[in-house]
Amino acid sequence: MIKIGLDAMGGDFAPEAAVKGAVLALNELDADSRLVLFGDEKRIRDILDEQTCDTSRIDIVPTLEVIEMGDHPAKAFQQKQASSITVGFGYLGKGLIDGFASAGSTGAMMVGSMFVAKPIEGVMRPTIATAIPTLAGTPVLILDIGLNVDCKPEVLEQYALIGSIYAQSVLGIDSPRVALLNIGEEESKGNAQAKAAHELMKAAGASGRYNFVGNVEPSHIFTGKIADVVVCDGFTGNTILKLSEGFYAINCKTGIESPFWEGMNYERAGGTPVLGVNAAVTIGHGKSTPLAIKNMILSTENTIRTKVVEKLQSSFK
Repeated sequence: MIKIGLDAMGGDFAPEAAVKGAVLALNELDADSRLVLFGDEKRIRDILDEQTCDTSRIDIVPTLEVIEMGDHPAKAFQQKQASSITVGFGYLGKGLIDGFASAGSTGAMMVGSMFVAKPIEGVMRPTIATAIPTLAGTPVLILDIGLNVDCKPEVLEQYALIGSIYAQSVLGIDSPRVALLNIGEEESKGNAQAKAAHELMKAAGASGRYNFVGNVEPSHIFTGKIADVVVCDGFTGNTILKLSEGFYAINCKTGIESPFWEGMNYERAGGTPVLGVNAAVTIGHGKSTPLAIKNMILSTENTIRTKVVEKLQSSFK
């Protein structure tokens, strides 16, 4: 049995969006998966009653506090011991749940990831990643997308391995093509960071650590012809992510519909996995709708079932 924890109080529209998203997820979760909701028990039950659904696979852990978006993440995590995020991580740390997801405070979720789940031994810096659509019909994984805005070449090289394992396990891509984001395809292109990272990744690829295909230019990311995994620092990755979100919003206003553009909808992705820590942790967008919450839960379940954490632990031994 798998138990997936959900912060029912996280997000701009909590707890309604979170609880309704949990109900939607029940219809698609495996039969042996259970949901554990952390939050205001009365409000959660009232919403569940309105949905008239079978709640036999939903457990509720009452909590009394909420870490607000404006709270200092580290201080709130320590001081609000009865908050839904802190209690949720407490359950995760004790092994009472197999994964934890929240659309609440990103900072508090990272504090819990670092100090409760803790980084996998050997991982210099955990990362967050997202999969975006390509014209080839297959997703491309980009990491880091905002956790570490400055990355040493050695960290980028580790991201290549982390991204390759995730793409193979969760996205179902055999021998994912891993590329380093750069301003040109030639090895000589880029700043000192890019050149050093390329050298490390090329050596790792030659040793069979992963399938390194060289540099990829930003204009080629969305074609899907060059890479399945694109490695970059968090500053660059977050810029790409927000630029993509901006294009999606503009496209919606133009009324153009296509599977490619719909794949840009954050609701479809659901959430961002925290990779490189000893548990399945997923962070959702603050404005998550029930659909986004549902997909965040399904993504967390997939991460657990495909044993991404265990594979990363094994690779970094």
